[in-house]
Amino acid sequence: MLIAGLTGGMACGKSFVAGALRDLGAHIIEADELGHQVIAPDGEARAAVLAAFGETDRAKLAAAVFGKPAELAKLNAIVHPAVRARARRIAEEIGAREPHAVVVYVAAILIESGGMDGLSRIIVVTCTREQQLARALERPGATEESVLARLEHQMPVAEKVARADYVIDSSGTKEETLRQTKMVMEELRKLAS
Repeated sequence: MLIAGLTGGMACGKSFVAGALRDLGAHIIEADELGHQVIAPDGEARAAVLAAFGETDRAKLAAAVFGKPAELAKLNAIVHPAVRARARRIAEEIGAREPHAVVVYVAAILIESGGMDGLSRIIVVTCTREQQLARALERPGATEESVLARLEHQMPVAEKVARADYVIDSSGTKEETLRQTKMVMEELRKLAS
């Protein structure tokens, strides 16, 4: 089994690439989805988040920690280990069923959160900053001010690219992004077998 990490900047096309990898046969584990699960009523991080922040609503938590590095670090120290533990369990279950599986762990802040342990390869999805802004503004409730603020707080894409084994540039057509994604998946399949 091979476990790869998939990351990139906000609105760079991670979800599109993850969907394409799924269609090509990869098992996708979404860190964001696991983040919801670990603070859900039966989640292993819920009690600690409630104790620290008095809240588990993700929008309210995001507002409470945005622009406050110490508070964000406190929240991440609670949530990220629980997310990574769930991801490991899921990957182990997949590996037990399919020893040559390709598993892709999708995490927006994979590198920043130190979530690279146990990953055989890192895939970074990129596009131009102008495209990031335009794509992010298509999301419900997004404003230029809020998008620019979030972009300013993210690790520069160039830093992520420096750590990448594969870079998928999504600034062209969807077909071109799919072509690059297929090439990466072929490489991952070879490594997994």
